[in-house]
Amino acid sequence: MNTYWLNIKYAVSSLYTGLKLSFRHILEANESRKPIGMADTTYFQQQTGIVTLQYPHQSIAVPDNGRYRLHNEIDDCIVCDKCAKICPVNCIEIEPIRAVEEIGKTSDGTSKRIYAAKFDIDMGKCCFCGLCTTVCPTECLTMTKAYDFSEYDVADHNYAFAEMTPLEILEKKQKLEVFAREKEAKAAALKANAPKEDTPGAGIPKPSFKPKLNVRPVAKPLNIEEKPADDAKAMALEIMRKKNDAANRSAQAKPVFRPLIKSTETPPSIDQEEKKEEKDPVPAPSKPIFRPRPMMKKPKDEGEAEK
Repeated sequence: MNTYWLNIKYAVSSLYTGLKLSFRHILEANESRKPIGMADTTYFQQQTGIVTLQYPHQSIAVPDNGRYRLHNEIDDCIVCDKCAKICPVNCIEIEPIRAVEEIGKTSDGTSKRIYAAKFDIDMGKCCFCGLCTTVCPTECLTMTKAYDFSEYDVADHNYAFAEMTPLEILEKKQKLEVFAREKEAKAAALKANAPKEDTPGAGIPKPSFKPKLNVRPVAKPLNIEEKPADDAKAMALEIMRKKNDAANRSAQAKPVFRPLIKSTETPPSIDQEEKKEEKDPVPAPSKPIFRPRPMMKKPKDEGEAEK
């Protein structure tokens, strides 16, 4: 029994202590706290005041590097399709239409040559990885600080950034088709006027000058099958055939090995030989070669050998 009443006493005292603290805060909460961040040195000095923010009239300050809802500045977009290719959840859909000429420039000076007929981002699929903003070459696709974009229907999370009307889209497509047909017609005309491949030298640019080469022309063998009507032509062709056969036989013959004899003296020139013949019409006799005779030693006497 004592334990039972003691437990009731402890429960009432704990409730009284908690309610007394709550009533004290209610009496002191006659004004709201200042909306300051936790990094402020005076954040923990605010012991009194209303803690709850009156959302949406009041909100917590969001850091500048917050990555939340995507936004595309369509005027700076060049419709390169890099963001749609790198997206891991395929939340970006783009429909490009190529222009026939330059349609403008972005804020950083990049040329724009593609229209954006469709540029939709489904934030219901987005995983907030930020890869699309990393690969954007003109930095037109960014992640903003807007985090409170809740909707009743998930289809409302699909944001469209393209500004072209259906009539403008149809007009740009027809203009591109006309330009493509004209380009094909020009290509076909150039191909028809181009030199044929069968003709020698087709497609090879002619040199502006002809270099002079000191090369002797080589006679090529003639393959003659038909007999000429004139006798003079027949004789000339027969002579040419014989010369060609002789040249072919000499080319096919194996070369004869002839050893080269190196001489220490330089060979005299033609002028020197002619002058020598004029001075010495009779060849001078060659000098005899001196050959020393072998010397035989005499044997010593016996007396000299004993000494």
